[in-house]
Amino acid sequence: MSVCCVGCFVGLGCLRWGWKRCTHTGSDDSTAWPPATADEFEPVPHLCRLTLAVYEEDLHHPQFPPLGGYRLNPDFVVKRVTYQQTLGRAPPYLIYLDHDRREIVMAIRGLNLKNESDYETLWDNRLGKHMFDGGYVHHGLLKSAVWLLNEESEELRRLWVDNGSCYKMVFVGHSLGAGVATLLTVLVVNHRDMLGGIARELVKCYAIAPTRCLSLNLAVKYADVIYSVVLQDDFLPRTPTPLEDIFESIFWLVVLILNKIRIFMHDFDSLPCLLLMVCMRDTFVSEEKKLGDPRRLYAPGRMYHIVERKFCRCGRFPPEVRTAIPVDGRFEHIVLSCNATSDHAIISIERETQKALELLKDKSCEPVTRPPKIQKFERLQSIEKEHKDALQRAVSLKIPHAVTMTIDDEEKEPLTKRVKEFSDNFIKEDLKHENENENASHTKPKRANWNDLVEKLLRPPISGK
Repeated sequence: MSVCCVGCFVGLGCLRWGWKRCTHTGSDDSTAWPPATADEFEPVPHLCRLTLAVYEEDLHHPQFPPLGGYRLNPDFVVKRVTYQQTLGRAPPYLIYLDHDRREIVMAIRGLNLKNESDYETLWDNRLGKHMFDGGYVHHGLLKSAVWLLNEESEELRRLWVDNGSCYKMVFVGHSLGAGVATLLTVLVVNHRDMLGGIARELVKCYAIAPTRCLSLNLAVKYADVIYSVVLQDDFLPRTPTPLEDIFESIFWLVVLILNKIRIFMHDFDSLPCLLLMVCMRDTFVSEEKKLGDPRRLYAPGRMYHIVERKFCRCGRFPPEVRTAIPVDGRFEHIVLSCNATSDHAIISIERETQKALELLKDKSCEPVTRPPKIQKFERLQSIEKEHKDALQRAVSLKIPHAVTMTIDDEEKEPLTKRVKEFSDNFIKEDLKHENENENASHTKPKRANWNDLVEKLLRPPISGK
């Protein structure tokens, strides 16, 4: 009798879990978020097109036709770098000098399933492996960002100075490239003298379908310069476990299938199976434990969530854009959806961002005799307030290493003259000793300030090594 009761109890628990997980849709993650405005979302479709250009073989004859009039001018491309030139240290990228928008853009491509170096970058990490700027970051992505800054800092500095030091410096990436662009932005913001002393407000980053690369305190701290764009059910920004475990599992499953080892049924898709197992494991971790783990990585910055599907509703709806700087409930649950992987494609994201922007512009149109409902200045004030509130929320939730950093304090002195000291931060593992024995990690952590850390990270490689 007791066995039957236990079986019924377990069955009901599984049914309850299955109902909650199967009925959870991507739109549930941002239900309480306010809508974005056309002005703040306007750069996203254009930057999606620039990122897509990194995938093109011939920029004069693009494989993917431009949408909404966003055409890339090949004459504005200053530099284009391939896998052969990066030698696997970073994904391919291009530098684009946009005179129309007064922007210097570095666009970085996403994961290439055929390229081994991309997998190595993702696998080069474990929870708590690298502490950086008072929080934790993805080690492999940080190494790529450091290499990129060493490689292109002089070029970016020259472009910015030659154009009157008034152009914005924009970093954008998709998927794997979004993580590299995020950490590159963190480096630039904290060491702006490498780019000629550029002001913080002129540095922006747009992470499209990003990997989880920053601990929660850093994800909130840099929400004024980093923006993440997520389409509906995209699985990658929601993947809560170490990324190297996910991609390593996928890699070996592909190898097994190619060698005709039948461990799955015919036509069984392995990726949804892996996501289901990850989803089940993460469901039983309490929210308090997640927030209390300083090593746990998150999608960075302010979030823009594009929603176009609803629960128990067939087909797509006109996309709407919701935005917030969430602290708790920051895309914590994988959505069991057949669109979880298709929503990650840069082509789909560009198409939906363009539709969403057109709808936002239509809604913001007002008669000439009436002022717009949301003035630009008021929106900027509300964005600053959201950032302050998110920082205070992180402190109130006792997020490890979270600090209250108000914008008022930063405005007391010019941004180009402000010096940030991180004398109380501990460095657990330096990039110089990354190949040392794991026993070395048990030694006493070294105390250093920010300038010492950046000097070590950005030191040019010694020739012949």
